[in-house]
Amino acid sequence: MEEIRRKVKDKNDVAEFFKKADPKTATSTLLGYVLGAALKLRASDIHIERKAEKKSLLRFRIDGDLKDITGFEERQSELLISRIKLLAGLKLNVRDTAQDGRFTIKSASGAIEVRASVVPAEFGEAVVMRVLDPSVIALELKDLGLRKDDEELIKEELKRPNGMILVTGPTGSGKTTTLYAFLKKLHTEKIKIITIEDPIEYHIDGVEQTQTDKEKNYTFALGLRSILRQDPDVILVGEIRDTETAKVSIDAALTGHLVLSTLHTNNAAGAIPRLTDLGVRSSTIGPAVTLVIAQRLVKRLCESCKKMVAVDKELQAKIDKFKKDLPKRVARESMEVGLHKAVGCDLCDGGFLGRIAIMELLEVSDEIDSLIREKTTEHDIEAMAIEKQGMVLMQKDGIVKALQGITTLDEIERATGPIEW
Repeated sequence: MEEIRRKVKDKNDVAEFFKKADPKTATSTLLGYVLGAALKLRASDIHIERKAEKKSLLRFRIDGDLKDITGFEERQSELLISRIKLLAGLKLNVRDTAQDGRFTIKSASGAIEVRASVVPAEFGEAVVMRVLDPSVIALELKDLGLRKDDEELIKEELKRPNGMILVTGPTGSGKTTTLYAFLKKLHTEKIKIITIEDPIEYHIDGVEQTQTDKEKNYTFALGLRSILRQDPDVILVGEIRDTETAKVSIDAALTGHLVLSTLHTNNAAGAIPRLTDLGVRSSTIGPAVTLVIAQRLVKRLCESCKKMVAVDKELQAKIDKFKKDLPKRVARESMEVGLHKAVGCDLCDGGFLGRIAIMELLEVSDEIDSLIREKTTEHDIEAMAIEKQGMVLMQKDGIVKALQGITTLDEIERATGPIEW
């Protein structure tokens, strides 16, 4: 595996390998090369798609985007899929229904879990493999790309002995990575951290991790009740999906535990009505929830090839006003780097290298608690947070990071919509 990672420079090397592979090439060699190349090229998912005319296509999802890697022969894809099904414990003779499984490969960064999904498609079975490389989420709080003021706020909130911190956003927005970074910050021999996840995505040293089991009816709510009998200090609930989980999580936060969890909402203020929709009493949300973080992922510019962007007078006027209107706690000097654009080089293959989160942080203060008890709208809650706390909305955090030369305005628009200066 490591030898393959050293040899592969870009997708052209993968195409050349399949072109030269003869019918006698071992199936294990084919799959090993695909997995090694995926790790080298930082792919989170591997797609093997069957096409017409007995052809197949290999695609990698890199930094959130699917990229065509190479085409190859039907016989090679049949061998690959059979090998994947064998390793994942799937039935080789079943081709007319979907199957899910997993297997583990060894790498220099440790054991890497691969989740395999096989579905019947028009021209044969299609496979997607999710590669759970622990090095990808081996991030600490300082590695999340937070503004200094936001980082300090999170550090203070993590010092609390009780309460709830929620991270919100759609699937694939980096919520789990953020929560795992929080756990690493919290971990010491003096406290007990337990998680309930669906499923366990990455293993964290020093943390007791558990997972739900649908077949045994072991749900988030049931697992959380069991965890509370294990004398935990910190509890991570993978996701609050239902009324029972929401209520038990709130109760845990109110009875001496620090609870970390996620919700699917578009913004930070939206977490409040979401909790009330789940049946949580308004009078308990403020005392329990201390911080809500909404986030999205945007692509990070490659430092080796990014290029400064010339700014016209109209845009410069908007930038100047934007800086002036920001809360005082946001450092202006960090934005002197200026806007940059993606170029592309051998290192990044397209101008971007990795991703970074853009965030908005809502502190549930006494003033916000009063609004929640009055059952006001999320718009009113957001407006209060901006006025009284100086909350920086997610899009504005993205603009700050674009002005720092970390990402681009196009990326911010892609993630948050048209820019409102």
